[in-house]
Amino acid sequence: MAGVRIDKYLWAIRAFKTRSEATEACKGGKVKVGGVNAKPSRDVAPGDVIQVRKGAVTFTYQVLQCLENRVGAKLVPDFALDLTPEEEKEKLRAPVETFFVTRDRGAGRPTKKERREMDQLWDSFDAD
Repeated sequence: MAGVRIDKYLWAIRAFKTRSEATEACKGGKVKVGGVNAKPSRDVAPGDVIQVRKGAVTFTYQVLQCLENRVGAKLVPDFALDLTPEEEKEKLRAPVETFFVTRDRGAGRPTKKERREMDQLWDSFDAD
């Protein structure tokens, strides 16, 4: 087998949950092969380096062998070498800072006065 479509390959090595997600990522410019944006129909061959951007993290894989069908997670290292730097993997572990205003269940939507109070609270956090 000389090569395989990149969307199929990324799905097969479990970089994406579905093949359509892999196709959309290629169309959206989130997949690069050798630093160049890859269309979903581009063939990859052993030795190619693929960069996949998912959110803030850019994963890097080297193609070891081509495959058409999805394989189990334990077999993925036989087909793709994960070259993702540790700094990128740390972004996955970073805590997500979120702020929630809690309301009693069943309290309904906030009143205009409550909404203004929440907005003032948000503004005080933005000023810091």
